[in-house]
Amino acid sequence: MAATGVGFGTVTWFWPLVLIGFVGTLNPSGGDVSLFLPTEQAALATLTPLRDRAHRFGVYNLAGTLAGAGGALVSAVPARLAREMGWSVPRTERISFLVYVVVAACAAAVYSRMGEHLPGPAMQTGLHRSRAIVMRLSLLFSIDSAGGGFALQSLLVLYLYLRFDLSPAVTGATLAATGVLSAFSQLASARIAARIGLVRTMVFTHLPANLCLILAGLVPNATAAIALLLVRSSLSQMDVPARQALVMRLVEPDERAAAASLTNVPRSLGSATTPALAGALFDWSHIGWPLVIGGAMKVIYDLLLLAQPLDRD
Repeated sequence: MAATGVGFGTVTWFWPLVLIGFVGTLNPSGGDVSLFLPTEQAALATLTPLRDRAHRFGVYNLAGTLAGAGGALVSAVPARLAREMGWSVPRTERISFLVYVVVAACAAAVYSRMGEHLPGPAMQTGLHRSRAIVMRLSLLFSIDSAGGGFALQSLLVLYLYLRFDLSPAVTGATLAATGVLSAFSQLASARIAARIGLVRTMVFTHLPANLCLILAGLVPNATAAIALLLVRSSLSQMDVPARQALVMRLVEPDERAAAASLTNVPRSLGSATTPALAGALFDWSHIGWPLVIGGAMKVIYDLLLLAQPLDRD
């Protein structure tokens, strides 16, 4: 993680940056797709009773999303500071990646104190009994992530700039607001799941969020687009703790780390396959076709997931 921050903060050549982006821990989605995610999910499931898992995953995701929202809120600071001080804006923005190095050191300090509380390697094996269901879920999740790749946070920034000429400060504030809304909405996931089940919670909150994403790509003014993105963010992440709790419930305890990895890797790969096409579409037209296509793909995922015989609670 620290090496990633140093790389983005110091390297200026394109292809070395591509390599750093490929092997590093930063990503354009604004969320965590690194090796930390499956490890933490497996550990959290091991340390939490079944009835509390959806809530605990909600709190876990709340902390990460709030941190991401804070980052979005201050994302315009380097450029503003550079202009006021007469510095080079690109250089100042590049050097700001070194903050990531400091975050890596803090994370290392926290992790170093956790080993005695977490299960060791003997408690973790590969998939065996749950292989079929994990593979099916991985395929479904990859469809969802491929749709999400059309509306990554970085692409939303590009869309708002190209279509409505929003400034970095306004865009940063918008992304911070969406992050806060999506963060706190996850706390409601456990209560909803307790009433209607994990799968229905995932689908019935995700569907309206995806319809808002589609509309945000079609409306003619910035106010409507931002309003739809805010509504979408208040619903779109409720499925995350429910999804994590569902995967952990469907597998054996010694399969959790492998299941978390195998359901998160296709999500990362799926979201990596579509941004290039989204960029080409933005180059072709300033209408938000990537948002429309991405939302439609995610609606298809919701309907396919609802058809699966998964929810037994």
